[in-house]
Amino acid sequence: MSRFAVQARRLCKKHGDGPALVRAVDEVNLDVPAGQTLAIMGPSGCGKSTLLHLLGGLERASAGKLWLDGRRIDGLGERALARMRRRSVGFVFQAFHLADELTAVQNVELPALLAGVPPRAARRRAGELLDRVGLTDRAGHLPSAMSGGERQRVAVARALVNEPLVLLADEPTGNLDSAATRAVLRLFGDLRAGGQTLVIVTHDERIAALADRLITMRDGAFVDDVRMPAARPGSLGGLLNLGG
Repeated sequence: MSRFAVQARRLCKKHGDGPALVRAVDEVNLDVPAGQTLAIMGPSGCGKSTLLHLLGGLERASAGKLWLDGRRIDGLGERALARMRRRSVGFVFQAFHLADELTAVQNVELPALLAGVPPRAARRRAGELLDRVGLTDRAGHLPSAMSGGERQRVAVARALVNEPLVLLADEPTGNLDSAATRAVLRLFGDLRAGGQTLVIVTHDERIAALADRLITMRDGAFVDDVRMPAARPGSLGGLLNLGG
């Protein structure tokens, strides 16, 4: 395994031409070591979500180079890119993006089934992850019967089902109330402590405070890159009470 989970060199995403040209991501260089929790902050429209989508292969860059676990991926074809996403990247979105007609356990096991995992093994892994996020008793419920915080925890479990190299989260607490936010913060704290590589786009200072590193973006570029003091076991409770 490479020392770095994700690397980017002069990564660009442009929209339009001439006077209408917008540089959503402007020649970004980035190294994310395996096991690091990176938070990316900045005002709306600064390019942070676009960057996350580029790193996970959801969008293609206009220019630049991108590596995942030491493997160059910016030139992959669509099928190879889709396989890479299924096997190596987990995604968590602000709007959850759960399948409404599937139960919690079915939502979680779906990416494993798509990756070719046998159904019995996929269901077992999904059950283990729902237990990990504290939702064993909600396994048979549809998303419509769950709270926002529960749906987001299902989404995190789904993102982890294929044991991804990196988990990418886009405003994971953006649609949650204070109690649900605290539950998700605890979950991300546990993932960080377990060595999961995390890249989290957020406006929530509590998530940023749990990170190993904080990057601030403006106008598609990095304007600040700070190594954060290590979060200590006793510090999480105070962070969870902020703004709650």
